[in-house]
Amino acid sequence: MRVIRGLHNLTDAHRGCVATIGNFDGVHRGHQAILQQCREHAAGHGVPLTVVVFEPQPREFFAGEQAPPRLTRLREKVRLLMAHGAEQVLCLPFNDALRSLTGREFIDQVLIEGLGVRHLVVGDDFRFGCDRRGDFNLLEAVGREQGFGVEHTRTFTVDDERVSSTRVRTLLASGNFHASARLLGRPYSLSGRVVRDQQLGRTIGVPTANLQLLPQPLTLRGVFATVAELEDGRCYPSVANIGYRPTVGAQRPTLEVHLFDFDRNIYGQRCTVYPCARLRGETRFDDFDTLKAQIYADQARARRYLANYQDANHALPLASAPAPLSDIPVADIPAAATTFSEIRSADDSADANDG
Repeated sequence: MRVIRGLHNLTDAHRGCVATIGNFDGVHRGHQAILQQCREHAAGHGVPLTVVVFEPQPREFFAGEQAPPRLTRLREKVRLLMAHGAEQVLCLPFNDALRSLTGREFIDQVLIEGLGVRHLVVGDDFRFGCDRRGDFNLLEAVGREQGFGVEHTRTFTVDDERVSSTRVRTLLASGNFHASARLLGRPYSLSGRVVRDQQLGRTIGVPTANLQLLPQPLTLRGVFATVAELEDGRCYPSVANIGYRPTVGAQRPTLEVHLFDFDRNIYGQRCTVYPCARLRGETRFDDFDTLKAQIYADQARARRYLANYQDANHALPLASAPAPLSDIPVADIPAAATTFSEIRSADDSADANDG
């Protein structure tokens, strides 16, 4: 496994490969199909598979905060690419120097001189170069001239529709975590290291593990019933808030997750949080007492939603059920309940809509 940051770090040991280029945001099943396509060629040539990605992603460079939210951080993206067969990841900084290259200069400097590519797999709509001449036809022409093959990616569909990062984002924004998992090939998750924060939750008996998020547009915002997985692989039913915590005036986005019936110190550990159902949007409350009452209600609703899943792993993936959840009167939920069995004794007519 090799992660190469920038052209200047390429050496002769990295040359000679089958390559593909793209954002690979989410590393969804469409991306996985491309990686499988590349692995077939890499095995035939007896060379490694190299994935070329950009940081920041081009649309982030040009559009800033107007760019689509990311599905995966770079760290997670690299891990997923490697899990699906990439042996090298070349991460190119997308900056003025890179964007000023012509299409032919990009091919020469990155693919030929840099990677010594033997075969290239890219989408037939791939565009690159400041002169707007970089496209599939140019790649094919240079490939014939320089002796490397070029082919376009195979389309991968689910329910007769092409799988894309945009489609995954749309499903996540609507709270359909079951359908998004079908496109990703895994439940959607957010992960990070648990850090110390204001510890306001402890003052009301709801301590949270806080994971700082990158200051970028958020894929999800609001309060969710979740499953939290710790470094030891154990999973815990939980409730999480994702966003800017407007009531306390936070300056950067944070994921706060409260693990039910859990009292260990996990500062410094990595934690992965799987959203299972959206409970509500992010709201600014007039005072802390009102916020506290809502936190208790959110906790009760999340417990109720997850009550049928004694083994937290069985809760993944679930679809959100915003209508049934919002229809559950708080008075009908045992707010003082602290165990699955207590919740399960309540009326479960609105539990876990996997639709």
